[in-house]
Amino acid sequence: MDKDNVQTLPQSLKILMQTQPDRIAMRMKDYGIWHDITWSQYYQNVKKVAMGLHSLGVKRGDHVAIVGENKPEWLFSAMGVMSLGGIFVGVYTTNPVAECEYVVGHSESVVFFCEDEEQFDKALAFRERTPHLKKCVVWDMEGLRHFKDPMLTSLDDLMALGEKTDREHPGLYEKIVEEGKTEETASIIYTSGTTGPPKGAMIAHRNYLWIARQTEKITKMETKDETISFLPLNHVYEQIFDMMMHMRAGHIVNFTENTDTVMNDLRDVSPTLFHAVPRIWEKYHSGIVLKMADATWLKRKVFNLCFKIGSRYNTYKLSNKPIPWYLYLGYQLAYFSVFWKLKERLGFDRVRLGFSGAAPISHEILKFFQSIGIPIREGYGLTETTGITHISDAENFKLGTVGRSLPDAKVKIAEDGEILIQHGGIFQGYFKESEATAAALEGGWFHTGDVGEVDEEGYLKITDRKKDLIITAGGKNIAPQYIENLLKFSPYITDAVVIGDRRKFVSALIVIDEENVVKYAQDNKVQYTTFASLTRTEEVVKLISDEVEKVNKQIARVENIRKFRLLDKKLYTEDGEVTPTMKVKRKSIAEQYKNIIEEMYQSGE
Repeated sequence: MDKDNVQTLPQSLKILMQTQPDRIAMRMKDYGIWHDITWSQYYQNVKKVAMGLHSLGVKRGDHVAIVGENKPEWLFSAMGVMSLGGIFVGVYTTNPVAECEYVVGHSESVVFFCEDEEQFDKALAFRERTPHLKKCVVWDMEGLRHFKDPMLTSLDDLMALGEKTDREHPGLYEKIVEEGKTEETASIIYTSGTTGPPKGAMIAHRNYLWIARQTEKITKMETKDETISFLPLNHVYEQIFDMMMHMRAGHIVNFTENTDTVMNDLRDVSPTLFHAVPRIWEKYHSGIVLKMADATWLKRKVFNLCFKIGSRYNTYKLSNKPIPWYLYLGYQLAYFSVFWKLKERLGFDRVRLGFSGAAPISHEILKFFQSIGIPIREGYGLTETTGITHISDAENFKLGTVGRSLPDAKVKIAEDGEILIQHGGIFQGYFKESEATAAALEGGWFHTGDVGEVDEEGYLKITDRKKDLIITAGGKNIAPQYIENLLKFSPYITDAVVIGDRRKFVSALIVIDEENVVKYAQDNKVQYTTFASLTRTEEVVKLISDEVEKVNKQIARVENIRKFRLLDKKLYTEDGEVTPTMKVKRKSIAEQYKNIIEEMYQSGE
């Protein structure tokens, strides 16, 4: 069996174990030291987990929940579950007890993999209300070694049990894996739920494998490529690189030590492909901009000159016009004298392609990185499309679009502008939600809920979420995400929520970038005591007002932000304000800050 004929992801793992057993599959950083795991070791660990679960009674079709940060144990657990024909269910580590209980209970999970004591405590809090849950398997037993509970077992003990079971029943694991069918459900991914409770999208093995084959054609990923894993693994975006493409291309996945060490770990690894959400790219951009602002006069002049050259160079390149010889030579000089050194400091010196997904990104951010020699390609997809429908490749790129559709996908735009998709990655439906499934797949097309348009070359431009479109009191349609992305291009703004539906003018709630605004305050001797007090200072309000005016000059008059308020706290997933991939939950924001919003409109223009 070759990789084009496999039925499931575990079957793909078996092929990689057979064809490149001693090659590195993944690395993990522990206490500052990187440790290698080969494809043979990966396979053996998955086998032990699977046979351990088999001994606990987990069978084909059972659901198993997983909560933990990105690390090899996450993949061992998920692949072990799928090897038995089971279905893994990811849970965000940031989910409070109630949300964790909802996912575990609604999915009817029988086993719960937990990273540590903190996550296990959540299970203890809700286990009486989740009758299907029989066992909790903890990866890190620190703090729990002397805790006795019939529901609790360690991952080490589970794997030891699996090893024993495999000795007693040789060939059983291989037999179960070979029995796996491509139409079987591999995972249930609960959507972030920007509106209402999350729904469980059922993803089949055939969905994962189809996306892997299609993405390979565009990314040209190879065994020699390296990626870095730090976005939540239960999100389909991270799964594209750590599961789907990993099982297809056989590249190396590097796991960061923790979320606080990502930038240092990035410099250690220097990956060839780097994928992130817009918030990460925005942070890198603001860091570069502010660093240049603090540099010497000469360094600023040199950087600005090189950046202008880079911008002109890429204007020609992106428009497919012949690049003048003098501009080509100028760019080469700028690249090797300035941009290359910058890329080295960031850990991007080997990156041949960067990706941005999970949420819209500012076009200005894309142009900035393109100009300094870091090509970023924006893709588009949803959980229900197994993460991707459109993506730009290295050569075919059109700014302001999310690229062309995957090679074998079909796209059409409905009369109301909604994007409809047909392809092999379309999900099986929502678990226990037949009506929602029927609505999403009406007419044999997946209804994305996004509004967009396809140009004559097949490039898709996303306008906004269908439900997010603002219709002003004057009847004007406004796309808030476009304005929000312009605002977030400022190094002093980390979040923005544009408001104005059925209102007489557009307003905004804004969250300042703490690190950058604090530095501004220090440089300008602004007096403050707390984050909240910082947002109320006259100087900071004026700073943000100037940034808002810059945006107003770039958009139509009817879209202008007439008023704004600075929130005195950041937006958190735990507070239900943003999703784990940092998409704003508009309904929740509107409810939580309704008094502030009403005050803006009651006080007149």
